[in-house]
Amino acid sequence: MEDALVSADVGVATSLALIERVRERVRDGTASDRSAAAEALKEELALLLDVAEPDIWDWYDKEELPAKPLVLLVVGVNGAGKTTSIAKMARHYQDLGKTVLLGAGDTFRAAAVEQLRVWGERLDAGVVAQARSADPGAVAFDAYEAAVARDVDVLIFDTAGRLQNKTPLIEELRKVRRVFERQAAGAPHQTLLVLDATTGHNGLEQARVFQEAVGVDGVFLAKLDGTAKGGITVAIAAELKLPVIFIGTGEQLEDLTLFDTDHFVDALFGDATSSTNPGSTQERSR
Repeated sequence: MEDALVSADVGVATSLALIERVRERVRDGTASDRSAAAEALKEELALLLDVAEPDIWDWYDKEELPAKPLVLLVVGVNGAGKTTSIAKMARHYQDLGKTVLLGAGDTFRAAAVEQLRVWGERLDAGVVAQARSADPGAVAFDAYEAAVARDVDVLIFDTAGRLQNKTPLIEELRKVRRVFERQAAGAPHQTLLVLDATTGHNGLEQARVFQEAVGVDGVFLAKLDGTAKGGITVAIAAELKLPVIFIGTGEQLEDLTLFDTDHFVDALFGDATSSTNPGSTQERSR
């Protein structure tokens, strides 16, 4: 069990803690054989992952959203798949009958702005952008004003992810957050960290950096479409109390699911005996 957890990128410390909890169940007789021990481990994994407040789903899975425009701030390192993940979320909200506007806040990468424009055209969604190296705070201001003027339901705002320049990045993200806070009470209403499922143990450090910088409400686990198991999200849930909200399972707009704890745990721990992908479910247990 320990080997399976570590190989799934759950992390050594979290794996050892989980195994110790299972051992306690074995000692007190509640897990009396191998099968019962495996089920006990799944239950402990589910308990660790189940850190989301029940009302958090109101922001992601309701036809009546708690705010208009709903402002989603999306953070993550370069290469994690932020732009594609933003496009998938935009389609998700469109499928809920909502209008969406995209904000191109990663002004230091011309490719990021262009990619967002391409996705905007495919989605028939507006994109607010400025010249390269423009102040992301100014883009945030313009994006919110445009969302209000156009009576848009959801504003999804992209950001830079130059983690190698951590201090300037943190200040930039904090400024963007302050801009939104001044424009509307409660904005940004949710901040999502896009995490590459293949990143392994580095994912925990990335989550810490962004959590300290701007506060993170949840995780978008991207690129869960190959050998990656995404087990690092267990450590993130255990140490930072951050829930997984979305799972991205491919490159297409439709390759998105809302997180389902039971399916994820079954696939994560059952990988040694099953080829099920943790993101394969199309439904989420409520």
